[in-house]
Amino acid sequence: MKNVNADGSIDLRRLVIKTFHIIGVKESTRNQVLPSGQMELNPACLDAAVKHNAYIESIRIQLIPPRDHDRYTNTIMDVIPISAKVLGEIGEGITHTLTGVCVILTGVDVNGIQTAEFGSSEGILKDQIAWGKAGTPEETDYIISVDVTFKAGQGQERAGVTEAHRICDSLIQEFREQLKQFDGSKCTEHHEYHDIIRPGKKKVLIIKQVAGQGAMYDTHLFAGEPSGVEGGRSIIDMGNMPVLVTPNEYRDGIIRSMQ
Repeated sequence: MKNVNADGSIDLRRLVIKTFHIIGVKESTRNQVLPSGQMELNPACLDAAVKHNAYIESIRIQLIPPRDHDRYTNTIMDVIPISAKVLGEIGEGITHTLTGVCVILTGVDVNGIQTAEFGSSEGILKDQIAWGKAGTPEETDYIISVDVTFKAGQGQERAGVTEAHRICDSLIQEFREQLKQFDGSKCTEHHEYHDIIRPGKKKVLIIKQVAGQGAMYDTHLFAGEPSGVEGGRSIIDMGNMPVLVTPNEYRDGIIRSMQ
């Protein structure tokens, strides 16, 4: 609903992001997140999803503690926040998100070919991430590593890479459903953002070029959950045509990199 402010500006939509900070993650036989800041991770939870998969040989889930980054990683396909839409659609309403933890999706095929085309990022983890930047983990974060081993050649095929993202997203969705039930009044931080039109002022348009060449270079938009996969549409399937998104849609995770 549009609101006209006293200065004549028009408030198109309001987005509230409530964060809940994670202080401890441990391996368990279940996937669970609690408002107290404790998480449990089941490393075997995706075994059934890849048992007879046409694209993926296996998935290894590993919990990486804070600052324990002197270890090998396969190519990083994505760094994914754990966020859930509580009210409204992406770009408005209320979103709950976890801080202190994130998911990193990596990939290689059974022949050791990294899931990359123009350049890969395998190597020692501490050297492959610019820590503490927009879209990257803090050194103090827990990392849920989802390391995919593709069947021969499937790490360079669009269908295989999309399948890896989809299965990884099913793990995150388990936590999202629990996160939606958290009492918002007990959040760690509360941030409010507004998309505002100011008549007579300059109009600003930011152009972002996203990947849409094919294979693993794809971008999805308009999923049902922030930074999600299910319901998303490929920029390739949309003909690589320009797409308009609002500032709050962008902020709320409407774009999902499939690299």
